[in-house]
Amino acid sequence: MMKKHEMIYRDLVRKITHQLYPANTYLPSEKELTELYGASRETVRKALANLLENGFIHKIKGKGSIVLTFDRYAFPISGLTSYHELDELFDMKTETRVLKLSTTTVPQTKFNLDTTEIIPATYIQRLRIVDGEPLVIDNDYVVQAVVPTITETVAANSLYDYFENQQHLEIGYASKEVTVAPATEEQQAILHIASGSSVVIVKSETHLQDNTLLQFTESVHRSDKFKFVEHARRKII
Repeated sequence: MMKKHEMIYRDLVRKITHQLYPANTYLPSEKELTELYGASRETVRKALANLLENGFIHKIKGKGSIVLTFDRYAFPISGLTSYHELDELFDMKTETRVLKLSTTTVPQTKFNLDTTEIIPATYIQRLRIVDGEPLVIDNDYVVQAVVPTITETVAANSLYDYFENQQHLEIGYASKEVTVAPATEEQQAILHIASGSSVVIVKSETHLQDNTLLQFTESVHRSDKFKFVEHARRKII
């Protein structure tokens, strides 16, 4: 079950992305938010902390929380958020098509693995379509020693939801790498891009809380539609 502060956070994100709280305006005060959501001030502060951490607001002492400009079509790179969660949160009107689902092994060269160990995996290739345009090809390799089988129904929805709520796995962290490369003929055909086009490739290795490898992912984005925005905050070391 979703915690109260997470519910408040998601509701505020929807209101920000739908411009009920436009950029450069202030959110209601903590006191007003506690009354609005029937929550404690501590719970509201947790929700605001999430907004701050994810770049939706900036807190100004003595004034409150000001809403920052946010592009709902900018894909987060640094966080661990599933595509399904992004779609629900930002109302991106996306469609997911499962293109391939098979049993294979994790390609060692593609992910620069430092081991010769053969890792059996379920391979899932999915196409993400936003507003009728094909934008992203997700190539996922889910380690079978952790998750033995994945159905097409699961693949068409959220893998993270399946991992966490049905397999009861605790996802910990992921390491990510972003590169730009010429699109292959297969990528050109799937993404409807011209020969000679480039794609942005985001590779990641996802681990459980106990450091067990769960999933290898290669996300291929159309470079003409790719946008990455990160709100960096100054920290004194």
